[in-house]
Amino acid sequence: MHKVELAAALSQEGFNCAQAVIGAYGPELGLSRDLAMGVAAGFGGGLGRTAGVCGAVSGAVMALGLRHGARAGADTDTKERAYALTKEFLARFAARHGTVLCRELLGVDVGTAEGLTRARTEGKFKTLCPNFVRTAAELLEEML
Repeated sequence: MHKVELAAALSQEGFNCAQAVIGAYGPELGLSRDLAMGVAAGFGGGLGRTAGVCGAVSGAVMALGLRHGARAGADTDTKERAYALTKEFLARFAARHGTVLCRELLGVDVGTAEGLTRARTEGKFKTLCPNFVRTAAELLEEML
């Protein structure tokens, strides 16, 4: 299965957006699927359901770090490249969706009880989030 489709499928299986993206890409980057799912578990709902940066974006940034991140503290050139790629990813995602923030993508603040209830009632996690996961995966295909 193509990684974009795998990420979308993981999203439909109930994994959060960060898990869906890193779960699809982690294994080819040296991170087992099980470990990837554990590492990304707290990133859903805009980081611990605070409605901040979209989990799909966070998962993608994890994948970029696995591929392009510095492995030594003194490796400032690689660190700067990873930051530049992250900024590029953020800009490209925002160009498609207008923002990288969960609350703005969903149109509700899932960091509040009312917002979370509304998101669930209106099916936003099932109708909107898979599209954000797909975008993140498509951009990763281009950037990895």
